[in-house]
Amino acid sequence: MDEALLRSLTPSVLAILGRRGADFAAAEDAVQEALLEALRVWPDHRPRDPKGWLVTVAWRKFLDAARAETARRRREERVEEEPASGPAPAVDDTLQLYFLCAHPSLTPSSAVALTLRAVGGLTTRQIARAYLVPEATMAQRISRAKRTVAGVRLDRPGDVATVLRVLYLVFNEGYSGDVDLAAEAIRLTRQLAAAVDHPEAAGLLALILLHHARRAARTAPDGSLVPLAEQDRGRWDTGLIAEGIGILQAALARDRLGEFQAQAAIAALHADAPTVEETDWVQIVEWYDELVRLTDSPVVRLNRAVAVGEADGPRAGLAALAALEDSSRSASGRGHPMPRHAAVAAYLHERDGDLATAARLYAEAAGKAPNLAERDHLTRQAARLNARRHR
Repeated sequence: MDEALLRSLTPSVLAILGRRGADFAAAEDAVQEALLEALRVWPDHRPRDPKGWLVTVAWRKFLDAARAETARRRREERVEEEPASGPAPAVDDTLQLYFLCAHPSLTPSSAVALTLRAVGGLTTRQIARAYLVPEATMAQRISRAKRTVAGVRLDRPGDVATVLRVLYLVFNEGYSGDVDLAAEAIRLTRQLAAAVDHPEAAGLLALILLHHARRAARTAPDGSLVPLAEQDRGRWDTGLIAEGIGILQAALARDRLGEFQAQAAIAALHADAPTVEETDWVQIVEWYDELVRLTDSPVVRLNRAVAVGEADGPRAGLAALAALEDSSRSASGRGHPMPRHAAVAAYLHERDGDLATAARLYAEAAGKAPNLAERDHLTRQAARLNARRHR
């Protein structure tokens, strides 16, 4: 069974049902049932037209559900309107479905979960594993999202800014779980940047290209994480870097700065440095200042503390971190809620020579890590420092 083929056909089949009058939630249920039927039938009887087969079966599943819920007269009208069987049109509706899944009534996390399930073709279990939550929790989240967009037709999409946010989050999710969605996120962002006059679309495309260019160097052969400072820069994709920087420069020239452009500028400064020692940390701090102005995000302030520690020394970085912690406590009455806070503090304390505190914080950060690779990396960092202390 070619599961990759099924995933690639799912968006178009879903969109075809939508154009025939099915609301999103009902269409998604019908397509999922058709996919299950394909898994059962295709190994022994592969259809000559897989897409047409899926459309036919999904539409029949939808009609079966409609018959159970609507009056006899309406059921008969839908049956009479059933199109004749035949080859399905070769149209890529994936980006249009992203607009629907990014409906303004959904939270970003719900939009991403719905997109991964309905458009990305992932199972609820795979999405739950990527988010490190129980499968039942993810099933409830997806069900709520589907109920929210129930009755919304494909001609009532969300806005560009929401789609950009979802594409960025899907790109980040693309590195975890069983299915690689990073390349698909890049493909769709290219389509979006070409279709809309929005400088942040170009900014997002530049950002994910620059991140993707470093992908081969991010993990060791055993699957362990390789920090940016230790990566083999000879493995970075210089073609993607050049393309990303070119797109970014064109976007910045329009003088309509946004969050993704500022993030891309930081990524470009990292990518442009021949060695880690030649990184322009002063300019990176300036770009983080712009990001703080644009977003006032605690995560941005956390990353800025790292950059300050590199530009002005670890004591300055720890001072920036303390200011962030004070701000978080004042705003929420609690300390720092961000999982990476302890990891950043550990790194800065290590650079400042306080190995005991750094080892303790690395161990604390490992317990809050969002995935196994990061947890293992932080655990090794703590073990490394403890070994140095006891020599």
